[in-house]
Formats: sequence, C-alpha cells, structure tokens
Amino acid sequence: MSLPPGVIRFVPLIFVLLWSTGFIGARFGLPYIEPFYLLLIRTLITLGVFLGLILIFRAKWPAPRQAMHQMVTGALVHGCYLGGVFAAIKWQLPAGVTSILVGLQPVLTAVLAWGVMGQALQGRQWLGLLLGLLGVMLVLGTGLQPGQFELRPEAVISACIALFGISIGTLYQKRFGAGTDLLTGSFYQYLSTGLMMAVLTLAFEQHQIIWHPELIGALAWLVFGLSVTAILLLMLMIREGEVARVASYFYLVPPVTALEAWLLFDEQLSPLAVGGMVLAVAGVYLVLRVRTPSAK
Repeated sequence: MSLPPGVIRFVPLIFVLLWSTGFIGARFGLPYIEPFYLLLIRTLITLGVFLGLILIFRAKWPAPRQAMHQMVTGALVHGCYLGGVFAAIKWQLPAGVTSILVGLQPVLTAVLAWGVMGQALQGRQWLGLLLGLLGVMLVLGTGLQPGQFELRPEAVISACIALFGISIGTLYQKRFGAGTDLLTGSFYQYLSTGLMMAVLTLAFEQHQIIWHPELIGALAWLVFGLSVTAILLLMLMIREGEVARVASYFYLVPPVTALEAWLLFDEQLSPLAVGGMVLAVAGVYLVLRVRTPSAK
C-alpha cells in the first residue's frame, strides 16, 4: 500500500486531526455503553471492514510468525491504549486531560529507545523530558478548576497503561513489523484486540447498552475515522519513518483535543493548567527536535 509523494507529506497532519477526535468520540459514546463493550463492538465491525478491504485489494497474508508479531502490536497499540483511554474517560478523566497524559508518548518512546536500543539522549532532550513531566503534574494537580471533577486513581492508572501500551507498541512494530502488508497486518492487530476486549468485558462489565444516536454516530466515526483511516496512516508512518520522528507528531494531539473538548463540551482549563499544557508540549518538542547527524 503506497501513496503519491504529494499526498504523503499531508499524512501527519491528517493523522493528528483524526487521532485527536478519538478522545471526543469516546466522550460522546461512553455515557451509553461500558468502555470495553464499546471497544469489542468497534473491533468486530473493524475486522469486518478490513476483511472486505483485504478481499478487494487482494492483500497478501503474512507468515504465521509475522502474524503473531502483528497480534502483539495490536494488543499494545489498540488493546492497552484504547482500553486505557476509554476506561479513563469513563472514570471521569476529562478528554483534554487524558490526551495530555497519553500525549507524553513521544517522550516515553524516546526514553525507551534510549534504554532498550541504546539511542543516546542529549542534554536538551533530558531537559525536555523534565519539562514535559512538570507540565503533566501541573495539569493533573493544581492546574484544573477546583471542583471540576474528582481525580480518581483508577482513571490515572488507566491513562498510564494507555501511555505505555502505545509507546512500547510503536517500538515493537518498527522492530518486528517490517514488510507486512498494512491491511492484513491491521487485521491481525484487531484480532488480538478483539480477544482482549472480549475477556475484559466478560470479566468486568454488565453489557448494558443504550442505542442513542450519539452512540451510533460515535461508533461509526471510531470505526471508519480512527480504527481504519487513522491506524492505517499510523502504520504507514511507522513503516516509512524513524520511530522518534513518528512519535513527535503525537505532541500536537493534546492541544487539538483540548480545543475540540472546549468547543464541544465546554471543558475548562485554568491558566495554570494551560501553562502546564504548554510546558508538556515544549518539553516533548525539546526531546524530539534533536536529530542524529545522519538525518536529513
């Protein structure tokens, strides 16, 4: 699967705009359904869509070993990330705050690449890491308007699971996902995600659902806008670019999500919280703006 060069340069911008709406879709849908049950239904529909695309484009199925690698990627990038984000929002962590917390993914990815792959971080990057962590502490601490919501530990833990899941999953896909067709690879990723969500919803949820128009609209957008379009763009960027460079686009997601949440849900952030957001974005930028000498 390839795109014309003139289109590829717009892929990161399109991806950021699509990815930011995932938090908004969750906010619209979760009042009417439990998080893991919603993700199970979303995953089953997505599997059907990808199977249709595979048949239409006659995509090549990967070898069993590569298929297993894709299932691991799916468990991390989709299962842990989506499950963590949806659970956090269900437990009343605002969509904008959730996006800020998981928006530290570029920093964590850079640190993991340093620790696991031996990629050195420069002094400016360590400074950026500290600024990013300080920014998140401001947003999750005193930066929010008093009484706006109750900060529940389980919500923060869920967001952290999402953060680590997508960070590790991005590195794993870059290391083991080379050469896999985007369509069939994504099918196996969602296959493992579906299995995870089935276990979680059977173990922890009551399977109650209200088929409200907002839920139906959110589900349709989450499938076609996020699970299909955005994920294919992400896998394309991982395949074509450096892990740190791909991860750097995620630092644009929190401000976009915060703006969307403000416009749609009137989620208010205090001036100190806005300052924390700026610190987090600036910190991630410092971590990722330093390129290796061989980079062009």
